[in-house]
Amino acid sequence: MTDQDSLAQRWRAARPKFAGLHLDNAACSRQSYAVIDAAAQHARHEAEVGGYVAAEAAAPAIDAGRAAVAALTGMSGSDVVFTTGSNDALDVLLSSWPGERTAACLPGEYGPNLAVMAVNGFQVRALPADDLGRLAVDDAARQLADDPPALVHLTPLASHRGLAQPLAELAGVCRELGVPLVVDAAQALGHLDCAVGAAAIYSSSRKWMAGPRGVGVLGIRPELAQRLRPRLPPPEWGLGIPVMQALELGEANVAARVGYSVALGEHLAAGPHQIRDRLTELGPMTRAALADIRGWRVVEPLDEPTAITTLEPLTGADPQKVRAWLIAERGIVTTYAEQQRAPFEMTTPVLRASPHVDTTPEDLEQFAEALAAATTKV
Repeated sequence: MTDQDSLAQRWRAARPKFAGLHLDNAACSRQSYAVIDAAAQHARHEAEVGGYVAAEAAAPAIDAGRAAVAALTGMSGSDVVFTTGSNDALDVLLSSWPGERTAACLPGEYGPNLAVMAVNGFQVRALPADDLGRLAVDDAARQLADDPPALVHLTPLASHRGLAQPLAELAGVCRELGVPLVVDAAQALGHLDCAVGAAAIYSSSRKWMAGPRGVGVLGIRPELAQRLRPRLPPPEWGLGIPVMQALELGEANVAARVGYSVALGEHLAAGPHQIRDRLTELGPMTRAALADIRGWRVVEPLDEPTAITTLEPLTGADPQKVRAWLIAERGIVTTYAEQQRAPFEMTTPVLRASPHVDTTPEDLEQFAEALAAATTKV
């Protein structure tokens, strides 16, 4: 048995059996028994001793979660706060931003991120990209040097397309220029190497990390954190509350944070490099299985080192209806990605498949056959 086979078996055995085929992990992975039990046990403890007493007892588990995030991002545990998700994390950061509010990001930036930038008064500039939508690093370096923004924002693995952006290279450019790099790692944490020295990084719990929904994290390096001015409580009150404490919402779903901390620990125990290697293998396998399905075009290059495969309809197929048919008729869960996910780049909705480490070649063959059938029926 290979190491990858062992990883797949352990991943599968740790979770309830799925009622069909789950190819939606870039949206929401499946929680393990241990994660489910940890969240449930905390909820029971709240009922037994009171929510605030139970939260104090859970502090070591949550601190372990911070330490795990730090290990995956190259930060320290004290640099990490919990949020309710990625959008919340970005809003917490940008609403506290001092001074000039300009941001540079790719044309294919995630739509909700652009909305958060807009509502916080940020003017957005487009970074140069090639025909695939991948960052043109050298061109970006020249642009940023000529007219540096207040921050650079990068989503290294997007919601609408499985391209791996050159995160480490851009981080090096930003360090050299002294421009803070903010990283949306919602799709990237647990999939790509995110320990690149970003000024701030944020992510969700529910995607590749397989935690509960409704939790996120925000990591901020001290040199940036000390510049921030959290909006609550108003800074002019002079209460002396540390920045990182002010940024973290006190009234929270602690049970979900506990569950996420367990999921992070499971990820580290399984081996982040081994998981990344397996996900890197699955992308080309998926694209090869789907390359000849009539009526669809695989968007990513065959050898793109990500597990996300995006399918663009060519002959009028409706991705939303196809997704619904796959669930109703075959129990196969995928993602329907609408144009608002990348409003300045997408021209049509797409279907997205995102297997996790337990997906087999037989699963991909099953999906290919089902997609071909769905395309003729809806």
